[in-house]
Amino acid sequence: MSVPRHVAIIMDGNGRWAAERGWPRIKGHKAGVQAAQDILEAAADLGVEHLTLYAFSTENWKRPGLEVTMIMALLRMYLRMFLPRLRSRGIRFHHLGAVEGLPDGVRKDLASLEAQTAGHKGMVFHLAVNYGSRLELVQAARRCVEDGLRPGEITEAAMGERLWTAGVPDVDLLIRTSGELRISNFLLWQAAYAEFYLTDCLWPDFRGPQLREAAAAYAQRERRFGAL
Repeated sequence: MSVPRHVAIIMDGNGRWAAERGWPRIKGHKAGVQAAQDILEAAADLGVEHLTLYAFSTENWKRPGLEVTMIMALLRMYLRMFLPRLRSRGIRFHHLGAVEGLPDGVRKDLASLEAQTAGHKGMVFHLAVNYGSRLELVQAARRCVEDGLRPGEITEAAMGERLWTAGVPDVDLLIRTSGELRISNFLLWQAAYAEFYLTDCLWPDFRGPQLREAAAAYAQRERRFGAL
């Protein structure tokens, strides 16, 4: 089976999953983290080289303050819990997103996990926190200017080298859970030729079998990249 080199997932449906059970939204977020841990293992087992999970967007700051605070606290707790799993599988961690605006504790925990797994040679786990693709593109364009590039020197390669994903292959398979049909400002550049897989499954219920089903569907696609 052809395995996607880079899988990116828009993890959607935590709130609805909790609401269906009459639980507060934070319980949905906790269940969503458990799903992320399962998908981390399943992706590594499949032979995926890069896994990107969309955890918190630049737009998510618009949510109620209490929910944001609880999400950040939950994030810190699970970042620490991820370390033994990453070590046991040789998975390298990478924070994808802007550090500006993040609480100091979250920023330190993200940097710490990156440092402690920097030497790992297995799959790379990109966690998109405070990520927005438009912001990423604007910052890359600014770096081109700051680096003194002339208009003719601003190429796709020059832009790519200045993205937060510099050196990371483009997305092969982009998955969105919960039945929504939006890309939500996620990896607009990197997903230019990604294969999309949309499922009604809410994120906390998306586990290893569902990922393998998505990978199997990907393997049936014919990718031509604009050619015949």
